[in-house]
Amino acid sequence: MLSFRSFILEGGLQPLPAKMSNGNQSKRSSVRISHSLNEAEKDHVTSRRVSVLQCLLQQDIQCSPDDVPNIALLGSGGGERAMLGFLGSLVQLDKEGLLDIMLYLGGVSGSTWCMASLYKEPDWSSNLEKVKDDIIQRLVGAEISFRDKMSTLKKYSQKDNFSLTDIWSALVISKIVKEIDEHAVTDQRSQHSKDPYPIYTVIDKHSSRDQLKADIFFEITPHEAGYSLTGAFVDSSCFGSQFDQGCKINDQPAMDMLYLQGLCGSVLADFIHILEHLLSEIKKLFWHESGEMGYHGSSGKDQTDNSPSSAPVDEVCQGLLILVELNLLVLREEDPSSHIEILHNLLRGKLNEEEYETLITIDVSDGMAKKNSEKHTLYVCKLYLDWFQHQNYNSTWTVIVKCIELVTRWIWGTTYNFLYNMTAEEISPHILKKETRQYEDAGIFINSPYFSVLRKERHIDLIISLDFSDDDPFETVVKTAEMCKELHIPFPKVQISEEDKHAPKDFYVFEGHSNAPSVIHIPLFNTINCGGDIKKWKKRYTTFQRSYSCLMISDLMEKAAMNIKNNKVGLLREIQKVINKRSTNQTLD
Repeated sequence: MLSFRSFILEGGLQPLPAKMSNGNQSKRSSVRISHSLNEAEKDHVTSRRVSVLQCLLQQDIQCSPDDVPNIALLGSGGGERAMLGFLGSLVQLDKEGLLDIMLYLGGVSGSTWCMASLYKEPDWSSNLEKVKDDIIQRLVGAEISFRDKMSTLKKYSQKDNFSLTDIWSALVISKIVKEIDEHAVTDQRSQHSKDPYPIYTVIDKHSSRDQLKADIFFEITPHEAGYSLTGAFVDSSCFGSQFDQGCKINDQPAMDMLYLQGLCGSVLADFIHILEHLLSEIKKLFWHESGEMGYHGSSGKDQTDNSPSSAPVDEVCQGLLILVELNLLVLREEDPSSHIEILHNLLRGKLNEEEYETLITIDVSDGMAKKNSEKHTLYVCKLYLDWFQHQNYNSTWTVIVKCIELVTRWIWGTTYNFLYNMTAEEISPHILKKETRQYEDAGIFINSPYFSVLRKERHIDLIISLDFSDDDPFETVVKTAEMCKELHIPFPKVQISEEDKHAPKDFYVFEGHSNAPSVIHIPLFNTINCGGDIKKWKKRYTTFQRSYSCLMISDLMEKAAMNIKNNKVGLLREIQKVINKRSTNQTLD
């Protein structure tokens, strides 16, 4: 009797014999170890500072070219609420004549969805009103077709490191942002000479779990991707490719902007919501594909033959559906034993004695539901994956099985480690020893991209923090201050009163002393733009919900705009302060 068997692939490219130590770059290496800006970013910033100076003069702020402040505008996470809140804030900054004062634009999670939409348009800040209208029109328009989403998912599944981030991007992010943006982040290199320099921020999951605090923060720009504080970077066009000892040994498909949005924005709610949403999306894949292929009855093969090749396709499909529903039952803390029994019955006679014995001896006792469901799922997925490969069925079914496996194993953001096997004293050995890393939404750790702009070499004078969080609107700045103290990074002292925690205002200033930047912190919903209805507004705009209507979009963007409009005087006042501080420091130097 033919049994289910996996296919083992061996071999592969061998690493090239090149090393890099103490910042000396091999000619064949794309890796850069240095606490400096890359030349392309330097050029962009130098050009952008001319626009900043002109903008300051238009606001009647006198400033010499040497005293032009480096100002970073940051957007926190918060799903579509953050995307539209960031957009509304930028539009109002433009109306107030303040947008060109921003040197950098940084985002995490939902704010990066806004950034991706903006930077798709060349020199977007020169035509923001039209760009804004186009984004809104898209968000209220038709959803992406299933065919297009499936096509993207299949493309992603060909990567060496296919993960839940690929599934999330293709099936969930495309559904929220209503587009599949296949542009590469490197396409932004030559199209945005008039715009702030963009920085997309994620975190290194392993470093976060290992509490390697300096190695947690990972940034992606049009030119480089790498560890903000450690000072280890690779050309963005090579991010995701396989490296060994500082040399690229195997290309992978370039990361597109849809995947980048998924990488940055994979934590829209808690674990339960994410998992249930993913399983529901996979279930939709199953039903769509089974309908498309007409898998509703017998395959027409001889049912007396017990080999896998004779298994009716509808039985296999039923098994996959049972796997998904089994995991949903466990997620909801319901008894999965009936579904496990159905799996046993479906596979009885389709496996050889050893394989079936292995399956039925997986413990199904009380209190072991989650662990057992994982064992059953991974074991049966392997069997079905082999079956589809034997039968040469279309790749969609293989992708569906892989999706179920990934959900069960909870694998996100797997990417080849460009620092693998390198010799570099500046880098933690924990990073250098692993061939792959896992990157994920920075909102898991700190829901704002402070540490990308706190790189010493960026010399930031003022940070304007737009906070779109749905819970504590001060958590990001408080946690940043605490971590900066641990890492000896200059940052202003942050103190929040109990009154402000429960009833936040729309404008806070934490003044930096010596070489620390000043921070302006602006909560989205506050007592000024919401009065006593903050809870009502938060309830209306939850992080994980269906797409916003036209009315919801306009109302949310209006709230965000009010925070800028009402505080223009305060913004200009603090900008003048950092100019004066910069001038004083220049004189002392």
